[in-house]
Amino acid sequence: MIHNVITKSKIVGALLLFTSFSLAAVQDDIRAAELQKATLNVEIKKLDRQLRESDSLLKDDVKRYALLESRYTEDLNRRHAEIDSLNEKIKRVAVELQAERNKQATYKGRIENDKSKRKAMRLMLTRICVDLESQVMQTLPWDKATRLDRVRALRRDLESNNALEEEAFSRINSIIGEEVRFGDEVQLINTPMTRKNGESINARLLRIGNQWMVYSDENSTMFGILVRGGTKDSVTFEWKETLTLEEREAIKTALDVKQARKPPQMVTLPLSISIYAQEGK
Repeated sequence: MIHNVITKSKIVGALLLFTSFSLAAVQDDIRAAELQKATLNVEIKKLDRQLRESDSLLKDDVKRYALLESRYTEDLNRRHAEIDSLNEKIKRVAVELQAERNKQATYKGRIENDKSKRKAMRLMLTRICVDLESQVMQTLPWDKATRLDRVRALRRDLESNNALEEEAFSRINSIIGEEVRFGDEVQLINTPMTRKNGESINARLLRIGNQWMVYSDENSTMFGILVRGGTKDSVTFEWKETLTLEEREAIKTALDVKQARKPPQMVTLPLSISIYAQEGK
């Protein structure tokens, strides 16, 4: 009986001891679990903080990406607009350039046309000079060298391009005007001259236009009429001093009328001067 009680006591003690050890072990486990829980909580907080930071960084990245994307889109739109504007400018400049090229082509055509006209005018004026020179060669020998020099100088300037067409036209117009006046003038001069027989006299020399040139001495005893001879290409002039009474009277009357010794009147002149017509004229 007593033995059973002792055994039970031992068993109860053993159980209590085991229970104590079990409780201690459980408490250690609890403390370890709590420590692990605290550690896990710290880790969770750390991870949560990192997650929030990551979310914040992600949001910042999203905002930055949205901002960059917005800037890129704006920049892209702006560049497209600039490119479109440049294309419009290029088209406009191309149209203006083509118009300028057309103008230049037109001006070039006008310049070439003007050059052709000027060349043709220069050739025409040169031919006029040649014809005029030929005609002056056939006229009376009155200042002929001076008159020929004017025509030949203009012809040289035309052939060497030293005179513009406007200047040449003005000069040839002046020369033709001088020749017209030469053909209309009636001039009388007193000049010494030598007759065909070698006799020197003081002569009254009368020129009526380009048709008649005569002389008489101071006493109206010796007379002469200038006669044209030769051919179209070789013109010569010679004094005819053996005259009929009618011719002498005509010369004397013409001289007296010019010197106002007689009133103006009709005089029959023995004309012998003419100009060969140019072939094809």
